[in-house]
Amino acid sequence: MIILGIDPGYAIVGYGVVKAENGRFRPLEHGAIVTQAGVDFNRRLEKIYDSLASLMERHRPDAVSIEKLYFQNNQKTAIGVAEARGVILLAAQKAGAQIYEYTPLQVKMAVTGYGQAKKPQVMEMTRRLLGLKNIPKPDDTADALAMAVCHGQASGSELRRAMLARRMRAAGGGRS
Repeated sequence: MIILGIDPGYAIVGYGVVKAENGRFRPLEHGAIVTQAGVDFNRRLEKIYDSLASLMERHRPDAVSIEKLYFQNNQKTAIGVAEARGVILLAAQKAGAQIYEYTPLQVKMAVTGYGQAKKPQVMEMTRRLLGLKNIPKPDDTADALAMAVCHGQASGSELRRAMLARRMRAAGGGRS
């Protein structure tokens, strides 16, 4: 399964494309889409959309994993991030990818096994799981890779549960 993890923003959108197979992860591409302050906001959104559409065309992800929007203290920032997130979701939808949303707590649990893990712990575990020499920069890129790993872990668990349920039904020990 090819997963595109996204850390949404309007100044910086982190992205990480990961191949998840048999419980292992292989990074395919990662980086950040950076828009310039002072440029018309609609142009910034257009750059985000065009960059992600191109990325999705190259990798054809099965799933897009994005951080669930949560309330922020700075309303202006929250509105800008929400608008950028809408453009990101549109690009994913138009590419035909399944969209999954995760909270920061879910990402921490999936990547480190501990919901109160600190950001450096999540970044280091993501680096290890992907076999990278260094933690990717900027942080938005590392966060996006963690988002992809989170979905890979979550979908792997769902797949294992489905396989176990199928085996139990086949053995006469479960119901459909």
